[in-house]
Amino acid sequence: MGVPFEALIPYGIVVAMIGVTGAGLSVVKHFANDGKKARWNLDTWDRVRFIHAVEFGTILANIRTAKDLRLTGQKRGQSGNAVAPKGFELNNPWKLEKRIY
Repeated sequence: MGVPFEALIPYGIVVAMIGVTGAGLSVVKHFANDGKKARWNLDTWDRVRFIHAVEFGTILANIRTAKDLRLTGQKRGQSGNAVAPKGFELNNPWKLEKRIY
């Protein structure tokens, strides 16, 4: 004897909701990244910043985008300039020690 189709309706609803949720998360991620692909790798700057972030307990998401935000004013903006804009060197959160020699 076959299975009545009414028994399969809940499974169809669950599968449809999983699909809707996945599509919704994809759209939210797309808009959150200014229409660019999500980052999946760290460059050298971000690796060093991540090591210090772990030591001081800050959040990685803020560390990844701090450089782009300070350079361009956008979370995912990128700059192709070889020289940093004026005032960027004073915006560095790292403090340097004074040498005694």
